[in-house]
Amino acid sequence: MLRLLAVLTLCAAPAVADGPSLFAGAGGLLPAARGGLFAQARAAGGLFARDASPRFAPSGGGDVARLLDLVASAEAGSAGYDAVQYGARVLPPRRPTDLTVGEILDWIAATPGQPHAIGRYQVIPPTLRGLIGRLGIPRDARFSPALQDALGERLLLDAGLAEFRAGRLSRGAFMDSLARVWAGLPTASGLSHYHGHAGNRAVITRARFEAEMAAIYGGAGA
Repeated sequence: MLRLLAVLTLCAAPAVADGPSLFAGAGGLLPAARGGLFAQARAAGGLFARDASPRFAPSGGGDVARLLDLVASAEAGSAGYDAVQYGARVLPPRRPTDLTVGEILDWIAATPGQPHAIGRYQVIPPTLRGLIGRLGIPRDARFSPALQDALGERLLLDAGLAEFRAGRLSRGAFMDSLARVWAGLPTASGLSHYHGHAGNRAVITRARFEAEMAAIYGGAGA
């Protein structure tokens, strides 16, 4: 469910094949919150280790972790880092966190015509490939929680996190930008930016979205 406009820039409007989600739970696959498709990404820079953890320097601040928790609540549900999109008929060979990036790409290539959004931030294939190329992530890097968080933070930055922190982007505009990245989040209209496309819908209300942002940043947003 994560943004990457699959109509695409390097990530464009969500692909029809990548519709609602299925989550890999502790002993199997569990259906979870049906939000949207991962839709756009314009990633940049970074070095990743070839083991479980990426060499990634977070931009700092507890707001990143809290924003990622908010995104995950709308995108992955209880399956978290092992979430697999709902409509996937052929599942990955193991839990996503036990796979390497290369194994995920191989699974995508071997199972055309089905949804492939994966992980806590429901990254769809065009976004994943774009981030891999721009961040220099090797095929043998594990799709670990740390790597997924690094990808999620990069997408927050792409959505304007730095500009919002600096006061150059209003809270409402930043929220709408996040909603254009993750279809499970609502725009100012209360609907997903991708409402009705491949089954996408907002999973939380705009009022809750605003309340969560106020809890993170204080006050009532503009």
